[in-house]
Amino acid sequence: MDDAKKIYHFVGIKGTGMSAMARILKDRGYEVQGSDIEKYTFTQVGLEKAGIKILPFDVNNIKEGLTVIAGNSFNDDQPEIKKAREMGLDVYRYHEFLGEMIKGHTSIGVCGAHGKTSTTGLLAHVLSGIAPTDYLIGDGTGKGVPDARFFAYEADEYRRHFLATSPDYAIMTNIDFDHPDYYTGIDDVKSAFQTFANQTKKGIFAWGDDKNLRDLTANVPIYYYGTGENDDFRATNVVKSTSGSEFDVEYKGEKLGHFHIHLYGEHNVLNALAVIAVSYFEHDNLDEIQNELETFKGVKRRFAQRKVSDMTIIDDYAHHPSEINATIDAARQEYPNKKVIAVFQPHTFSRTIAYLDDFAKSLSKADDVYITKIYSSPREKSGKVSSADLEKKITKNGGLIKAENMSPLLQYHDAVVVFMGAGDIQKYERIYEKLLNDVTNNVN
Repeated sequence: MDDAKKIYHFVGIKGTGMSAMARILKDRGYEVQGSDIEKYTFTQVGLEKAGIKILPFDVNNIKEGLTVIAGNSFNDDQPEIKKAREMGLDVYRYHEFLGEMIKGHTSIGVCGAHGKTSTTGLLAHVLSGIAPTDYLIGDGTGKGVPDARFFAYEADEYRRHFLATSPDYAIMTNIDFDHPDYYTGIDDVKSAFQTFANQTKKGIFAWGDDKNLRDLTANVPIYYYGTGENDDFRATNVVKSTSGSEFDVEYKGEKLGHFHIHLYGEHNVLNALAVIAVSYFEHDNLDEIQNELETFKGVKRRFAQRKVSDMTIIDDYAHHPSEINATIDAARQEYPNKKVIAVFQPHTFSRTIAYLDDFAKSLSKADDVYITKIYSSPREKSGKVSSADLEKKITKNGGLIKAENMSPLLQYHDAVVVFMGAGDIQKYERIYEKLLNDVTNNVN
């Protein structure tokens, strides 16, 4: 990675992790290009701004002298990857290359079934205010700076990819059974996190209320964070309001200070606590940490808000029952006097079957609930479950909703509509927004 003449070619450059990595390499002074589908994605804005060339997939993109980074969505039969291997070029999988990139920095890997992106975003923001920091966030954001001291990155447990990295510190937000297409059950997930713990070099910061995280062992100290008396880093006197959350922090009984975040929901208090804990070990100026926390506004596709007419539209990546709970909890905190309507796009058949009852329970925390058709992944085109199966289990008003007819949502006024999902739920949002604008303009 020291050779500045190298040209890096990313196969699947529009993927969130891939685009973030490409931007870091570009910032580090390397020549970077990549290929992908021609359909527009939100990640290409950052790539284009950085001056990174995006090519359509084509086997002729592969030429002598390239170092190829292969996206994890593609197998070795993908024509560009296949040709690169046949030509004897250096080919890295995304997670393998991430393991190389973090070397030479104080690295912090953020892992967990939920909360990775939000926590990594907050961590990157706080550390960047303290010292030069490279970061790779799962919302497609990546940045490289000269002489970076820290490298904050999202460590994804899917297919055990995070095991290609060995960070100095690990933040572990939770262990939950997700990715039922890969993991056989909770014990399989726990074994992956245990291996990651074994690979961590300086310290682990783990959520204290998670019994699976409490079972971990490691060769380095494990510091638990939370609101309980047996947590090492503890948030006390938590006050939630419509402007965010504030709380005191204690470390092993010693008061560290009072902190304020402009974020909503219990999960964001915990995420902030994890960031404070890591930062405290690497930087003793708590005033600076307090100031940085207060200026953080959030990451893409996590509780992203906009106002259209008299409605508040929230866009969130939530695609697991725990995440849906957290998102609705946050909406209630910020808008305690407004009706909250959930529009949910189930993501993959395997996940929908695995969590059918749990989805129904968490979605029912909204006032009204609408379900779109299931978003299938490239790995599974069909399954023995439908959106109607989920809709039947929900007792709230609402029902199934199609992109061709979003008009049922026009009945609401001065309310909050939360669109949730990891597929193409934004397509539904755009249609609703256009309808809302049309109706408003016609009335005026």
